[in-house]
Amino acid sequence: MPTGADREPRVVRVVPGGPVLVEGPVELVAPDGRRVCSDRFMVALCACRRSKNYPLCDTSHRRKKRPTEDDA
Repeated sequence: MPTGADREPRVVRVVPGGPVLVEGPVELVAPDGRRVCSDRFMVALCACRRSKNYPLCDTSHRRKKRPTEDDA
């Protein structure tokens, strides 16, 4: 596996209102020190902290309450 300057940078995409998408494979270190590995070609990281599978996204951000006419 290439290291340092020989390695191509990972592409990271921030999805407004959604997850952070990282080209895989990746090894993540969670805030509690737990290591999470994924060999998928694209990994969705939770940005809203609602995921029950944190730090991986489980689409919990989609359940966000949407404003109604009464809220306006």
